[in-house]
Amino acid sequence: MSTDEFHADPPPAEPPAAPASLERLDWPVETERLTLRPGTADDADAVWAYRRLEPVARWISELPADEVDFRTRFGAPERLATTLVVEREGRVIGDLMVRVEDAWAQKEVADHARAVQAELGWVFDPAQQGHGYATEAVRELLRICFAGLGLRRVTALCFADNEPSWRLMERVGMRREEHNVRDSLHRSGEWLDGLGYAMLADEWNDGRGVSDSGA
Repeated sequence: MSTDEFHADPPPAEPPAAPASLERLDWPVETERLTLRPGTADDADAVWAYRRLEPVARWISELPADEVDFRTRFGAPERLATTLVVEREGRVIGDLMVRVEDAWAQKEVADHARAVQAELGWVFDPAQQGHGYATEAVRELLRICFAGLGLRRVTALCFADNEPSWRLMERVGMRREEHNVRDSLHRSGEWLDGLGYAMLADEWNDGRGVSDSGA
């Protein structure tokens, strides 16, 4: 046997198949009380109705100037590609974001880190709080990400002062990974603390998240 055979590098592993995109899944998805489906431009007015409310608007990343501006932004293809809406008895009560991303990786294994994780976000109509709808919808969102899209990790961010959002993250079993001190500039001009939560696919498979109570 030649020495080359002793020192030959193994052939590189084939990169895993890219996870399915949202549009390739079967829609709508039904939970016990809710319907989740991809957003459409026609949903803009219903979503604007609760996103413009002060208890919601104070925390969302972008505040459109008016309804016309919001309708234009909401209907953009790149926005709709990452948006699901939540319906209760045919009425839109919330919207969800699923932004699939590449994970950081060293160059030699970068192909294995493409489209394997997602940043999640959500906004719900304050009038629907107290019924557990948000918890039910986000639990289903996690199932979609891990069982449907085949992702390995999801993350979610919020201002530390946005207690309802981070408590929801904890109810569904997400783990707090970051507490950044005054790293996030609020549109009020104040620098606020930011929080980062995450969940891995194997944690979801282990059944993290135990409480059904909450918004």
